Amino acid sequence: MTSLASTSTTDIQPIRPSALSAKLAVALLLAGLADWLFYGQRIGLSLTLFAIATACVSVLFNHAALDLRRAMISGAILVLGLVPAMEELNTLSFLILVASLTIALLLATDPDTTGLTDRARALCNFLLLGPFRFFLDAPQAFNMSAFTRGIALWLMPAALSTVFIALFAAANPVIEQWVSLLNPKVMLDHVNIWRVLFWTLMLALVWPFIHVRWRRRAVVAAAVAEGPVPSLPPLVSAEFLGPSTILRSLILFNLLFAAQSILDGIYLWGHVALPDNMTYATYSHRGAYPLIATALLAAAFVLVAMRPGGPAEKSKVIRPLVYLWVGQNVLLVVSSIRRLDLYVDIYMLTYWRIAAFVWMGLVALGLILIVARIVLDRSNQWLIGANLAALTIVLYGCSLVNFDAFIADYNVTHSREVSGKGVQIDIDYLMTLGPQAVPAIDKAFALRPAAREGCLVSRRDRLVEQLRQDLAWRSWGFRNWRLQRRLDAEAKAQAGGQPAS
Repeated sequence: MTSLASTSTTDIQPIRPSALSAKLAVALLLAGLADWLFYGQRIGLSLTLFAIATACVSVLFNHAALDLRRAMISGAILVLGLVPAMEELNTLSFLILVASLTIALLLATDPDTTGLTDRARALCNFLLLGPFRFFLDAPQAFNMSAFTRGIALWLMPAALSTVFIALFAAANPVIEQWVSLLNPKVMLDHVNIWRVLFWTLMLALVWPFIHVRWRRRAVVAAAVAEGPVPSLPPLVSAEFLGPSTILRSLILFNLLFAAQSILDGIYLWGHVALPDNMTYATYSHRGAYPLIATALLAAAFVLVAMRPGGPAEKSKVIRPLVYLWVGQNVLLVVSSIRRLDLYVDIYMLTYWRIAAFVWMGLVALGLILIVARIVLDRSNQWLIGANLAALTIVLYGCSLVNFDAFIADYNVTHSREVSGKGVQIDIDYLMTLGPQAVPAIDKAFALRPAAREGCLVSRRDRLVEQLRQDLAWRSWGFRNWRLQRRLDAEAKAQAGGQPAS
């Protein structure tokens, strides 16, 4: 009798209660540091300092799993992830910091995981399930009985339920009324629930970095008795993805995409007026979201149809049709970029429009990489790695770009007051971009002196005050420091009656 089992197991090492207690104590210290750095404070440089402290503690408790080469690579990745957050803390730099911290931890402490798929699976498990392990691991530090451990299993659901109830009560007055019937006022007068939840959240977030465990796949084979193991039947019918089906699909797809490309050529490149009741704004918006769906479907179909070793990969008829279809997808992306460019010329630049440009460029690059995979006869894993590398480079580059200042300067430079076309300067929108837009706002005031009346000047002064507060050491950022130096130089030049350099 032969048996073959593939199981997913967690790498769990027996931990002495004393060692677990030491880890728990250090986790409490990190939570206290987080309370001092973050709670009720502006966050900036403080997040970088906390990430460094977390990394140092992780090295302290997991140094046995390190070697010099992997430690140096992990350190370089962590430093690269810290740079955008030190430049300016925003959503993208925060995500890059978290990604670099987790990737560095994986490379440093899990040498057995080498493949891209296994590493991605391990990181997903770490990010999604790692924080919940604190509620299961912490009770072991007290050497509890089976009954107590059973209670501990309910700790995580109870904690999450408390958070959910608090959020529901804040959003729903009926639930808020039900909660008020429990009369928790006596206890809440002495306990800051939000601070307790903050400490609990911090403990859950830092615990996976202290008590590191990675989930990996293990294949266990039993002894062989008689005969080979029967192979499984194929799950996909050959007719469903056969060459005939793929060929007909590509012919139809190319005809449909050709029709779309012709329409784009007429309206975008031929300068033919749009139909009645349709503006370039509507045309642009109608093109952006279908592009996402069509590009993803096109990529998925090509990957499945031209899978390595498949019947269509070597076909002399199908391959040219695939190249033609991918080329039409790239042309569609170029037309969409043109459509968006016309839209921006009329309605100026915003964050979402910059994101659309970046997305379209990534889509075009992804389609070109699909053709490269087919031509070079590479695997789908190579394609995924190339796309992830491109995405990483683009996101890292974006994290270092001062989009607030770029958008503000672009809108002022291309406004009707400067270029004679487009729309007037929307100073209200410039104000929403934050302190980095202050130089452009000053240019807008010079172009529209009447705008200095009313509350706009006071709003500009509040942005300068916000910049000054952000230069406190906890929220310090190199980008804000550079802006403050520029404003100081301009103010000094104006006071001396000389133009600022």
